[in-house]
Amino acid sequence: MASCNPLAWPETIVPVQTLSNAGMRTLPQQYIKPPSERPSGSTNEPKLSIPVIDLASFSNVPDHHQAMLKAMAHACKDWGFFQIVNHDVDMDVVKRVRGAWREFFDLPMEEKKVYANLPVTYEGYGSRLGVEKGAILDWSDYYFLYVFPSDVRNLDKWPKIPTDLREATEKFACQLMNLSKVLLKAMSSSLGLQDDYLHSAFGGSDGISASMRMNYYPKCPQPELTLGLSAHSDPGGITLLLADDNVEGTQVRKGDSWVTVPPIPASFLVNVGDQLQILSNGRYRSAEHRALANSNKDRFTIAFFCNPQCDLPIAPSSQLVGPESPALYQKPVTFDEYRKYIRTKGPSGRKQILSINSSMQPDPSA
Repeated sequence: MASCNPLAWPETIVPVQTLSNAGMRTLPQQYIKPPSERPSGSTNEPKLSIPVIDLASFSNVPDHHQAMLKAMAHACKDWGFFQIVNHDVDMDVVKRVRGAWREFFDLPMEEKKVYANLPVTYEGYGSRLGVEKGAILDWSDYYFLYVFPSDVRNLDKWPKIPTDLREATEKFACQLMNLSKVLLKAMSSSLGLQDDYLHSAFGGSDGISASMRMNYYPKCPQPELTLGLSAHSDPGGITLLLADDNVEGTQVRKGDSWVTVPPIPASFLVNVGDQLQILSNGRYRSAEHRALANSNKDRFTIAFFCNPQCDLPIAPSSQLVGPESPALYQKPVTFDEYRKYIRTKGPSGRKQILSINSSMQPDPSA
């Protein structure tokens, strides 16, 4: 029977890092995925590759500007994913935040557990998402933080060790928010909207929200039987992922295939979230993605989620709705209400975007 108590996890939490460090040779039963969800049962198309967009072309030169917008529109429509290079994020800041959080995950377990999280907010150190009892778990630990607006931050959940972690996280978050605003502007323009449309629809400078999730994937004894993170589409607006430069593991669904994303140093992987799919009336699509486990190396990534204001109703842009393009999502929903789904069930493919309105027309990306 499912447990949906937001104040407690349904079962005892055992950090995956603890299991990995124990040197076990077989995977515990609660991490073994059904055969249809295992990576060994998927195929990867070597001829397919995630679009790469050079933000240096997002300039005042009209031809360059239009070419970049066209490339972004193609990526958002056909993939829901793209990688960006030449983004102006300070790589010294990236190095610092990556190093600080790596150092945190290397701390003794007793020090990390001080920051253990609960499903009511997920903020803090954790090892699972959904609260359904008996769920098959993912082979990963994580740390989740709210970063914007600044008044939602709970500094009691920001680790004090290592000593430079808070400052490094703050600087990284500010730069990623600035980059998110650039991307929202470009996406708005590529949809034929005013370039400030998406930023305003997300709540504007005083309301737009953001959170971070530091993902640690320890070595796994049988990676062919499990996943580091199950297939899902992100429930929010847009996600910027700082991948591990040395270990690949992110996969994106393209049709019936899973495409592995090769790490590009000094890049970010960007994906469309469900809220952007709703706002664009299905023109831009969120896409399923997942993380693989690895038997030889651990892996570390940082996800920055740029989301709408929590209590702001989200609905398709009126400018993208008409007689030939009726509203696919007819009932406005707030992000706070929408994300309850993944907090109950955990990662669930694209079931969430398909279930938000029983009267809506078929999802064009299904």
